[in-house]
Amino acid sequence: MTDYMVRATAANAQIRAFGATTKELVEAARAAHDTSPVVTAGLGRLLTAGVMMGTMLKSDSDLLTLQIKGDGPVRGLTVTADRCGHVKGYADVPQVILPANAKGKLDVGGSVGNGMLSVIKDLGLKDPYVGQTVLQTGEIGDDLTYYFATSEQVPSSVGLGVLMEKTNTVRCAGGFIIQFMPFAEEEVVSGLERNLSNLTSVTSLLDQGMTPEEMLRRVLDGFEVEFTEKMPCSFTCNCSRERVEKALISIGKEEIGGMIRDGKPIEVNCHFCNKNYVFDVEELKRIAKRSR
Repeated sequence: MTDYMVRATAANAQIRAFGATTKELVEAARAAHDTSPVVTAGLGRLLTAGVMMGTMLKSDSDLLTLQIKGDGPVRGLTVTADRCGHVKGYADVPQVILPANAKGKLDVGGSVGNGMLSVIKDLGLKDPYVGQTVLQTGEIGDDLTYYFATSEQVPSSVGLGVLMEKTNTVRCAGGFIIQFMPFAEEEVVSGLERNLSNLTSVTSLLDQGMTPEEMLRRVLDGFEVEFTEKMPCSFTCNCSRERVEKALISIGKEEIGGMIRDGKPIEVNCHFCNKNYVFDVEELKRIAKRSR
């Protein structure tokens, strides 16, 4: 199944919902960064959330960044998304090995530890919007549910899951975000809460082969669901040699001169996709001429 996400409304627009299947993009991130299973699960959950939350942006030029900083061994996770289904991200420490948690699952919360979740929206204004909340469990879904309720005052339920194969590749990945509109009636709220309490896990639904549409219908059982949008999503990095050159130009002639005097090629790494760009001394001299 190719990765995609859907938007929907339910209960006469009292509920808005997002669902996504993200196996391929999470596997692309795993392969790019050579992440261990627990890191793949944490980063994959945040990438999945990023894809869905990105579509909440208003303009194609807007950008969303989700950043988790914790005292656990992974130290941090960073994801950036736009409203067109493109997402990229990385872990500060890609290789972390931990025993399973009490439920026998990958211990994402243990890898993240205690810390902060930041949601940064670059909306083309002078300063970006930044919302911050304390991590509740480090399991990502719980933390985003808390963020929506406290920072955006939108009662929400965020379900995210990544299931790994024994070969440490991604078996399935995806999730949902369910949000109540301000005018949601009490019986709608209690009905959805009942559905969510009977839900096993996102990975169990995905492993049954459920599509995002089927997953949302299960979560929203008993409500009339109307799907309003379907969009492909992918792990996409917009880095390029030209962008790296511009970054080198911006550091100034003096610093580039020091690199030239070293007489060795330099290697610049993109955090988001782990691609390396090599510039030899002659290229650095050319770049220095364009710098101030």
